[in-house]
Amino acid sequence: MKKARRALLGRSLKPVRIACINYTEETISGRMMSKLTAALQKCYDKHFLPVWGYPVDLYVTRKPKATDWQLVYFDDASHKNMLGRHELTHRGQPISKIFVKALGEEPVSVAASHELFEMVLDPMANLWADKNPNTQYAYEMCDAVEEDSFVVARFEMSNFVYPSWFEPFEHPQGTKFDHKGTLKAPFSMTEGGYVIKKVNGRKVIKAFGSPEKRRRFNAEDRRGHRSEFRDPQGEHHPGRRASRRRG
Repeated sequence: MKKARRALLGRSLKPVRIACINYTEETISGRMMSKLTAALQKCYDKHFLPVWGYPVDLYVTRKPKATDWQLVYFDDASHKNMLGRHELTHRGQPISKIFVKALGEEPVSVAASHELFEMVLDPMANLWADKNPNTQYAYEMCDAVEEDSFVVARFEMSNFVYPSWFEPFEHPQGTKFDHKGTLKAPFSMTEGGYVIKKVNGRKVIKAFGSPEKRRRFNAEDRRGHRSEFRDPQGEHHPGRRASRRRG
């Protein structure tokens, strides 16, 4: 029985170590990086882990271990250290990136929690949930509510959807579909949210919660964002396989 339980739990028995690396020149100080990482860990443990059940251990470093996943902060997508970092590290581990200067008025903690939550549940950005036989939704935790936030340790953190959001059937009254309780149905979104859909197994499209959100989204520099790897036409740097083919 004990052996069966261990097999069922799998790697959830041991937290995934995530190296938090700061490549910004002046935007994030060492002290702020420590406070931000501690707040992210607290938010994750108190709010995200009870819902999704996948433990992580965040720590600040400049030299990650070979098996570490990475959460990396850059000034922008043209940073010199960005060129070798795609959807995987050179050792084949998942990576997410935050481009601080591109955030505008959005707090870096909101962007960081957004990337953290989504990387943990879909590290390769290749999972999809069926809404019907012809339409699939990307397994993204925060996109549908990405302009909503809540406060942890004086830092704003991204709202996120619950497992029920990905379930295309009728739910009991009172079911929560996101952490703040804003959404009322699966696959719905706020006015400040968006979703990535795959239609007929091939075409990848984006839908927006409002025309204003579409305009804001289209004005962003999307290079290097993990969600862009879902779309063959996405604005991203070439992945590892493409880099290898060029030698």
